Amino acid sequence: MLELDSKGPARLKHHGGEKVFLLPGQWYFGHTGATVKTLLGSCIGVTLWHPRRKMGGMCHFLLPTRKGASTGFLDGRYGDEAVALLADEIKRSGTKTQDYEVNLYGGADTMPEEAKVKFNIGEQNVEKAWSIIDQYGFQLQCVDVGGNEPRNVTIDLTNGQVILNRGKAPTARKV
Repeated sequence: MLELDSKGPARLKHHGGEKVFLLPGQWYFGHTGATVKTLLGSCIGVTLWHPRRKMGGMCHFLLPTRKGASTGFLDGRYGDEAVALLADEIKRSGTKTQDYEVNLYGGADTMPEEAKVKFNIGEQNVEKAWSIIDQYGFQLQCVDVGGNEPRNVTIDLTNGQVILNRGKAPTARKV
């Protein structure tokens, strides 16, 4: 049964073979054969895979970094903190960040042209993700960022395979 882990409000734990769906701000790390999936717009999804140890995970962050004062706890909603949470798990597992293959997805521009307002959150998220990957020394394997289409990303933690599906950006319709 999938449930929140006691290590924090955004960490998920499960029993082997379950399917995990990450919501914004959530993350998962393990080696028990989970399939981890998320849906991304302007958010960023980072997948991790250790090919020799057959372990990995994913995070789904909304914003590049926290603007206000810290609560004293790392928060998976922010890119720098979400990856720090994963890096802590990597350290606890006795492995090194440099040994992980990493994929980077998301960062779409999800504001409709009619809005005439651009916050560039997706672009800011992508820039932050690049710097975080460099900071931790991850081995970048695949990148699919930008554009204006949402992405479904799935990583199979039995073999490290990542599946990316791009969809058309949702459009509003009159009722």
